[in-house]
Amino acid sequence: MPATLETRTIKVIMVDDHALIRAGLRKFLEETGHIEVTAEASTGKEAIAQARANTFDVMLLDISLPDLSGMDVLRTVCNARPEMGVLMISGYPEEQYAMHALKAGALGFIGKDTAPAQMLQAIETVARGQRYVSPNLASQLALGLIKNTDKPLHTFLSEREFQVFTKLAAGRSPTEIAAELFLSVKTISTHRARILEKMNLKTNADLTYYAIKNGLIQ
Repeated sequence: MPATLETRTIKVIMVDDHALIRAGLRKFLEETGHIEVTAEASTGKEAIAQARANTFDVMLLDISLPDLSGMDVLRTVCNARPEMGVLMISGYPEEQYAMHALKAGALGFIGKDTAPAQMLQAIETVARGQRYVSPNLASQLALGLIKNTDKPLHTFLSEREFQVFTKLAAGRSPTEIAAELFLSVKTISTHRARILEKMNLKTNADLTYYAIKNGLIQ
């Protein structure tokens, strides 16, 4: 009889640049008895290499990494390993990144302050190939249907525009962004113009101020 989720071990890769956080998560997860942390990565490039070389049920992916954006890693590993569920973990407010992460391919998004039981539920849900939405996010989504005009301006950006926006806000030049995303500088400039128009802003400095104010970058 083939193993089911209830009888087999869930294989997890943890991606976080803080060794103490990885150690704490590993201890908690492996104490469950049915979750095994089979790999760790402290950078985006390591995560991508591990995902391409090995098989995992779930990737716990921090959104903030020292070399690549967690969102960039997300898109890459989703293309390389579409069968692997990605659960984004972040210290940033859930309402700021969650919807963009889900649209980009993540099956779930939780905060680093999430209760252990809720994190376990999220991992098990994602391991089944199902989408996990926290009660808090579900409530915000429901309210958003009623008060759509109250949504933050960045939530109206497309996935590509949001990707470019966060890089511009972090101080990256159009040339650097074009190289990272394998696009032309002209295309990045076009995205920038649309971003500024949609958000009713004028300069890159405005983008940076907005991003910091809304907890999108540190």
